[in-house]
Amino acid sequence: MESQYAIEMLHITKKFPGIIANDDVTLQLKKGEIHALLGENGAGKSTLMSVLFGLYQAEEGIIKKDGREVQIKNPNDANDLGIGMVHQHFKLVECFTVLDNIILGVEPNKHGFLQKQEAREKVMALSEKYGLHVDPDALIEDITVGMQQRTEILKMLYRDNEILIFDEPTAVLTPQEIEELMQIMKNLAAEGKSILFISHKLNEIMEVSDRVTVLRKGKYIGTVETAKTSKEELSRMMVGRDVEFVVAKEDAKPGDVVLEVEGLTVPSKIHSNDAAKNVSFQVHAGEILCIAGIDGNGQTELVYGITGLEPLKAGKLTLCGQDITKATIRRRSVMGMSHIPEDRHKHGLVLDYSLEYNMVLQRYFEPEFTNKAGFLKRPQIRKYAEKLIDQYDVRSGQGPVTVARSMSGGNQQKAIVARELDKDPKLLVAVQPTRGLDVGAIEYIHKQLVAQRDAGGAVLLVSLELDEVMSLSDRILVMYEGEIVGELDPKKTTVEELGLYMAGAKREGAAE
Repeated sequence: MESQYAIEMLHITKKFPGIIANDDVTLQLKKGEIHALLGENGAGKSTLMSVLFGLYQAEEGIIKKDGREVQIKNPNDANDLGIGMVHQHFKLVECFTVLDNIILGVEPNKHGFLQKQEAREKVMALSEKYGLHVDPDALIEDITVGMQQRTEILKMLYRDNEILIFDEPTAVLTPQEIEELMQIMKNLAAEGKSILFISHKLNEIMEVSDRVTVLRKGKYIGTVETAKTSKEELSRMMVGRDVEFVVAKEDAKPGDVVLEVEGLTVPSKIHSNDAAKNVSFQVHAGEILCIAGIDGNGQTELVYGITGLEPLKAGKLTLCGQDITKATIRRRSVMGMSHIPEDRHKHGLVLDYSLEYNMVLQRYFEPEFTNKAGFLKRPQIRKYAEKLIDQYDVRSGQGPVTVARSMSGGNQQKAIVARELDKDPKLLVAVQPTRGLDVGAIEYIHKQLVAQRDAGGAVLLVSLELDEVMSLSDRILVMYEGEIVGELDPKKTTVEELGLYMAGAKREGAAE
């Protein structure tokens, strides 16, 4: 008899040094359903999907397709079986066009000549059918992240894949792009494709999936029907306790000005305009000031200017009454500025260093960690790292000696937050501090930010998550096309109003 399951992963166990990533996990994907895979950072979701896609081999367990056992030794085997995957960090060739990326590896040819016209027609037909609008001739490096994602989806459809794996597909999208992606996934399922959707965003799972399988610390917790469950129940399965979705905090008691930004202008790397144009504001001790906006409106460059990663074209910066406009990054750090960067791989960690060395990156030269002859005091560094790992629940296979690269994204993020907060900064610049984290870790980091504020620190938060902006901030500044277009009070505004400012449809000082 025909199996009702497109894919069955039965009793899968996958081990890495010091850690069992998947411990006897079973996952069954029905034909034509959207099946969500939910779990905390490091719960083993991506590992399980990498086993299905042939990137890893499991030590135990079997995989069945349509009821028959199959061997998947590498991604080509997976492709032959009709399994496709959109990775969390896209696998695209930057200097190729959209079309070339889609057909890469399966180029249609006649007598050894590339038949691009044929390929283009097939891609355009697919893009029409599923509402995946792309420009086939655009270079990947010139298009938005949302478009890159559509390219990845078309890559799967072009190969006639029947089983589509989406690994955290919404981590880098704007709210509008997320809506569009949800619709695309529903269209694909309606056409008979079977979809595995990895996520830890509960509202997305509730909206789009038919069933949910939950993993916790590598173990299988259970599978539930989405229609019969709730966000609260799912978060309990995922974290093992109740989670508070709203940040509990007293009203802010703002004190002195800690950071003064006057007329800050930062050039753009991409085009000839300035990315941040003549921006001025103040951050006070004891408040969380949030800069909200859709990605790409100059927030990144503004932060680069404040933290010293990019030189200013114009403007003045004052930290605790001292002019730091031209100060080096180390000087800013020593004066009390901490920075949780947007790109944790590029600016937050040295990926091939151990966790303990990453924990002292900005402090290794202090007498606590370096002796008079200039040698590192390793036992002290180890002890300090162990304290932070324990305090912030940073999970890794081998503790302080774990190489940062091998840790899950969420735990890399926790390590950075631990390091930056433990310096007890006067100003904390936190950019997307919870990007890619699960509800338990988000709740924890939010509490840390509020505690930092209550201890009299100034917090400058840059976030694209509207819920985060509304629940954490004491004041909101909205950035649009490099300028601040409004200052809002989170107690008096709504998400809809905030959205209008972010889209540039509304601005303060303009006639309504």
